[in-house]
Amino acid sequence: MSLSHFDEKGETRMVDVSGKPDTLRTATAHAFVRMSRAALDALPHNKKGNPLEVARIAGILAAKKTAELIPLCHPLGLTHVGVDLSVEAEGIRIIATAATTGPTGVEMETLTAASVAALTVYDMTKALDKRIEIQDLYLLEKTGGKSGSWRR
Repeated sequence: MSLSHFDEKGETRMVDVSGKPDTLRTATAHAFVRMSRAALDALPHNKKGNPLEVARIAGILAAKKTAELIPLCHPLGLTHVGVDLSVEAEGIRIIATAATTGPTGVEMETLTAASVAALTVYDMTKALDKRIEIQDLYLLEKTGGKSGSWRR
């Protein structure tokens, strides 16, 4: 197995996907923001606004800008981006989804969405808890393309 972002000389390159067929491609990523119970209880009273809604919008925007942030990612015409945030006993669980019909997948877009949503939650709640941790950023599943479907 070789890394596709390097040519035969070992030089970095953007992968040429022009010969690949357009197929429906989806991906789902996960992140978790661990914080104190006191910080979780204060979420509805945040003077900056609802941190979960701001994080949702930040994650969606981040997915759309992935190619600007990750140097060798292709700009994609995303047909869907979703960012769901849920409050749990020890923090905020983030699930990001994306879809496109094209020659390359959307894994990086979902990972970027989940990470930026997590960073936004951190930014909006850091005054309440200095021990906040962003944890468990990973791909849950992907579909489409030559390699087919994969699920964690």
